[in-house]
Amino acid sequence: MQYAIFTFLVVFLLIVSGGLLLFYREQMLQRIFEAINPRPKKKSLMSAIQQTGFSIGGVVEHFENVLPKSQAEVSVILQRLQRAGYRGESAVKIFYGSKVVVPLVLCLLVLVTGLGNINLFVYVLALVLGFLAPDFWLGRRISSRQSKIRRGLPDVLDLLIICIEAGLSLDQATLRTSVELKGAQPELCDEVSLVVLEQRAGRPRGEAWKHMAERTDVDCVRNLVSMLVQAEHFGTSIAKTLRVHSDTLRTQRVQAVEEAAAKTSVKLVFPLVLFIFPSLFVVALGPAFISMMDSLKMIGQH
Repeated sequence: MQYAIFTFLVVFLLIVSGGLLLFYREQMLQRIFEAINPRPKKKSLMSAIQQTGFSIGGVVEHFENVLPKSQAEVSVILQRLQRAGYRGESAVKIFYGSKVVVPLVLCLLVLVTGLGNINLFVYVLALVLGFLAPDFWLGRRISSRQSKIRRGLPDVLDLLIICIEAGLSLDQATLRTSVELKGAQPELCDEVSLVVLEQRAGRPRGEAWKHMAERTDVDCVRNLVSMLVQAEHFGTSIAKTLRVHSDTLRTQRVQAVEEAAAKTSVKLVFPLVLFIFPSLFVVALGPAFISMMDSLKMIGQH
């Protein structure tokens, strides 16, 4: 069995090498030409890292055809990738390619480290974990991005209120906010800039904001979009609406912190009972127990 797995890994590495030679032939010829005719060229470390990342992603892309997938499944994965902030054309291909490459890499690590000698179930476990690892990673990425959007929304709303009260329209204020807070809130400003681009393309304002709520899938963003649509429909003040929503978000944040602090005493019960109390009993009653044992031994000798 081990020889079969080793042979499979060798064939896999040969296929990968052939794929590199096939898909990156022009780049290799260009590198050979540059090596023969060297020219002074300055490259930053970041550009080199990005080029390496793109090369790895390009290699992973070519494995995505191995897995069978339906159009509905691809649509769901595409929506999840958009919520994670990956909107590139090759994002879906890299995701499905990673579900093939990661299990093979884990099997190779199991073979190299010798864990497969213990039980063949380790290889099955490596395959399962490698297949599910991209989904878990994508889920954590989505949760992290949603939490950042949720935390940064009050600051964006404050700047929107300032711009609107200064005389700008909602569209102009949205554009100015996406530019000014790009460094502080990149995730939320990225979504707001997409709203601006959709409006420039001719999409109605309400639909553009609704698409933002669908892309982010954050409850407070959905509430904001509903309030903006209602304010536009009934003709109420948008600045007051945004201020009320911003104050509500900050109040909810304070309440969430207070709720987490109130749950701390309950969550401490299990560590106290399982770890701290036994240690205290050992420290407090240990010397007395040792003294009693010594006394009983002396009584038994007499």
